[in-house]
Amino acid sequence: MNDDNIYQSVGWNGLFSMFVTLGLIVVTWVLLRELRWEKLLKHPLSPGAQLLKLILAIAIGRQLASFVLDYWDWTSSLKWLFGSN
Repeated sequence: MNDDNIYQSVGWNGLFSMFVTLGLIVVTWVLLRELRWEKLLKHPLSPGAQLLKLILAIAIGRQLASFVLDYWDWTSSLKWLFGSN
């Protein structure tokens, strides 16, 4: 494997990680919209409440993406345990 292939592989891996992270943040945002925020917040439609929802979506989505990407890395590393490429 030459240097160009390694750089290209790292680039694709980075792009994949970005899409997984952004995708899970969007999924988390959609799921958080289903909560009954009026029971937790006085003004659930205020800009502050919307910012809180966004920050929660980013934090939870990032944690989910971290788990998914770690799991993907672990499963792809299993091939080295069994000696196959």
